[in-house]
Amino acid sequence: MTRLLESPWSTTKRDVHSAIGDALVVEETAALATVVNVEGSGYRRPGAKMVVADDGELQGSVTAGCLEGSVTDLAQDVIADGKTRTETYDLTDDDTDAWGLGLGCNGVIDVLIEPIDESFSPVVEGLNSRRSQTVLTAIESSNPAVRVGDRTVVADETFMTAGRSGLPDSAVTNALERTKPLPDDGAVCVIVEMDDGEVRVFVDRIDPSPELLLFGDQEDINPVASLARQAGFRVRVATARGARAEPDRFPAADEVISTHPTELSDLVTVPEQTYAVLMSHNLIDDQLALDALLDTDIPYVGLMGPRKRFQELREGVGIKGRDADRIATPVGLDLGGDEPTAIGFSIVSELLAVHNNRSGGQLSDREGPIHTRLDSEQAS
Repeated sequence: MTRLLESPWSTTKRDVHSAIGDALVVEETAALATVVNVEGSGYRRPGAKMVVADDGELQGSVTAGCLEGSVTDLAQDVIADGKTRTETYDLTDDDTDAWGLGLGCNGVIDVLIEPIDESFSPVVEGLNSRRSQTVLTAIESSNPAVRVGDRTVVADETFMTAGRSGLPDSAVTNALERTKPLPDDGAVCVIVEMDDGEVRVFVDRIDPSPELLLFGDQEDINPVASLARQAGFRVRVATARGARAEPDRFPAADEVISTHPTELSDLVTVPEQTYAVLMSHNLIDDQLALDALLDTDIPYVGLMGPRKRFQELREGVGIKGRDADRIATPVGLDLGGDEPTAIGFSIVSELLAVHNNRSGGQLSDREGPIHTRLDSEQAS
């Protein structure tokens, strides 16, 4: 497996998805571990994934390090015998060092460990097409007709299977109805009662990575692009025609494009998953770019520069109503730094807050759980 980042804990969902696709393309023997349920506290939430290669190399994580060793060992067994399994780890007793780590984990964690096989093909194809999809996998079953690992992928109301048996259509419909609406990248377990026994189904919504469109051609784009890439964004840099658009100028970008600012809207293919920051430092270009982007349903456009500059730009575009709510200027959260990297952190922090529907305040001021929790059902 190609190493993407030095540490598996720095790996994004994009990297994990890419590793799954790579394993299929080169027919590499590997397994996927997925957190399917957490009771109590846990570093990762349901849906967190880790790819384990047959040489033990990891991409992604399922905990902060508490279980990676044990999960990796079990993944090797899965690679060897090809059998999907669900393992439960009870780490609620802080006084017990059951795994020889003494890290003080405090939750019960269910992990699905399965071989990476053709059943992942519809998932990879959907991600490549930037299409949202829901993956339903049997993780426990008392029904003789349904085996652990049976899977159905649903996209645009189409049921797809590959490489493994699918779940009965009635079970898929039941699970989808009971988990609707599942939030972006949400994951939860439900129990589906059937005539010949019950099936515990892991319902995992997988969305394309959010896309960041950066417009400009100056060096201040690089810290933003790099940090956004590390935060899981697909990064595209659009330079104005006539400016240098060589990919090596912006190494963290997935794509570098030369275009006219009036044509930026043509680059927005999935508007609800796209965010833009205008950094051209040219009033006319930013004005044209903003006008083009506001013609799409993009939820956020950040503008680099002071408020006075925006007032000049606003007069040229004629911004009003809902459009004004989509514009952030000056772009970024108030973190206080003025170094290029600090400015990059400010911008990317605001992008994450908007994407996750959060205010961007301090967690110590937040009431309730840090993460949104979905109630999973346990098998009887």
